Amino acid sequence: METKKLKIRDLTLRDGQQSLFATRLSQAEIDKLLPYYENAGFYIMEVWGGAVPDSVMRYLKESPWDRLRTISKAMKGKSLLSALSRGRNLFGYVPYPDYVLRGFYEEAIKNGLNVMRIFDALNDIDNVKESIKMINELGGIADGAVCYTVDPKAPEQPKQGFFGRLFGKKAEEPEKIFTDEYFVTKAVEMERLGAKIITLKDMAGLVTPSRAASIISKLKANLRVPVDFHTHCTPGYGLASSLMAILNGVDILDTNIWWFGGGSAAPAIELIYVFAKKLGIEIDVNMEAVGEIRDHLLDARRSLAAFDLHKDKMPRNFDPLHDTLPAAVDANFDRAIRAARAGDEAELLDACHAIEDYFGFPKPNELVKNAEVPGGMYSNMVAQLKALNASDLLNDAMALIPMVRRDAGLVPLVTPTSQIVGAQAVNVAIDRKKGNPDYSNCSNQFISLVKGEYGHTPVAITPEFREKITGSPVEKAYDVSTYKAPENPTLPELGGCKLAKNTEEELLLALLPTVANGFLKGLRTAEYEKDHAAKPAAEAPKAAEAPKAAEAPKAAEEPVTGPTMKAPMGGRVVEIKVKPGQKVSKGNVLLVYEAMKMENDINAEFDGTVKRVFVTPEQVVNTDQLLIEFE
Repeated sequence: METKKLKIRDLTLRDGQQSLFATRLSQAEIDKLLPYYENAGFYIMEVWGGAVPDSVMRYLKESPWDRLRTISKAMKGKSLLSALSRGRNLFGYVPYPDYVLRGFYEEAIKNGLNVMRIFDALNDIDNVKESIKMINELGGIADGAVCYTVDPKAPEQPKQGFFGRLFGKKAEEPEKIFTDEYFVTKAVEMERLGAKIITLKDMAGLVTPSRAASIISKLKANLRVPVDFHTHCTPGYGLASSLMAILNGVDILDTNIWWFGGGSAAPAIELIYVFAKKLGIEIDVNMEAVGEIRDHLLDARRSLAAFDLHKDKMPRNFDPLHDTLPAAVDANFDRAIRAARAGDEAELLDACHAIEDYFGFPKPNELVKNAEVPGGMYSNMVAQLKALNASDLLNDAMALIPMVRRDAGLVPLVTPTSQIVGAQAVNVAIDRKKGNPDYSNCSNQFISLVKGEYGHTPVAITPEFREKITGSPVEKAYDVSTYKAPENPTLPELGGCKLAKNTEEELLLALLPTVANGFLKGLRTAEYEKDHAAKPAAEAPKAAEAPKAAEAPKAAEEPVTGPTMKAPMGGRVVEIKVKPGQKVSKGNVLLVYEAMKMENDINAEFDGTVKRVFVTPEQVVNTDQLLIEFE
């Protein structure tokens, strides 16, 4: 009988570092690892997408395209390279027209990408179908990802919100939406559209072992293409649920290498290897090469100490090929397998937690487990409340998440909807503290979500609620025909060159305009200085003087006597829409600033005339910092 093989998608260089170390792994550190990766034999390596394009430009001043090209050249086609994209939103936060999607996918495949994992935060098939079609037409492999989420718990205050009218049942017993059949139906639709791999994507790590068994087995029974399982260990289910997925026939499993595994990341391949060996399943990877990567990965992790929450308590080293497990630990692996086969979830989790505890991996995050929200969403809410000096409202805001989710169409909690729902739950908690009606203060993103601009929600939003939030009961999709590509300006201060000088840079500007603008300006400046440093001073043409940003007036120069507008929370100024002397009406956008991974508008609260603007674009502002004074 042929030995069953389990294929592995290694996440270390993308999701692993993003989950644990804020996506700060530099190209220099990656370059040290690539010679060992070449011979590891991973079926797929996830190396791009997600937060990588943004972070490498924003924090590392590196080109995302160079990263993809460098890895592709080093791997020589020995492993498929994959990226993660949000379908119609790609790596950004707004829907893009087809020509932007096609341009980006074409450039990515040309530079070495093989597999594009495509998901939508709402599991709206309309938002992924064009991406699946384009990837296939361009010679790539479309990987359709179905986002796992759970039904919110019954609310403690059943009279709040609109969910009663959503379901027509008692609030204490709302209809279950996210059944096994829901996920299977979405997967079958993606396969019909041309997906060559189907992934159950559990971004929050909320798939319990019993759900892993039931969903994976049903996916295998209903699909012809390979099934991949992606999870995280944040609430403590990851290792046990991965074992259940293996037992129920999953074809591909997502893992990380030791020092980048566990905690808020996916399970470590070394622990999966021990389970597979005991089950008589072959891990289709060169584990000797994995050991070499592991040895060098420790130094890479040490270089990320500034972003490592567990730098003082890292896991103990483990080589599954050469180290002998203590008898008690080995017995826990056997106990976990017996419990998994018997369907004893409590025993399975106990055994897996004992294994992780022995090796020193972080303990389960009980708050995330009980609240059933992604860890990143929780940390964003904590930061938002801290910035608003309202940390005492955390429990209230967390308790409001089920209501906000139901009112907004029961959206899955994944970027960006997790941030939108979390931020709105905070707003409602503050509304209640002030004695205001719920939803007195709504973010622009929440309004867009309810309006329908992000796509179709799993449950239809009531017309009454939509009218309350948006002013109209009618669902209105985002009109991609209104999309305007960001300007590619000429830079007179740098010899008249264009900001983006080729197609790939123009695509970065289209996708992440704010971040790419600063990154590309830095590239052009460095090129200009290098070019002119090599010439005698007499020969170097005089650059046009860079236009100086107007210095923000200091409040101390003149007493502030008029009405003011202050920053409601800390963030970074993106754009200023007004200037001194300009008349504004109530509701006009005064400036745009970035906070909590979202762009927020500051609107005028009254009619008036702008007297002074105290901030400039790209300036970082603190909570309650003075922004604008009016006459």
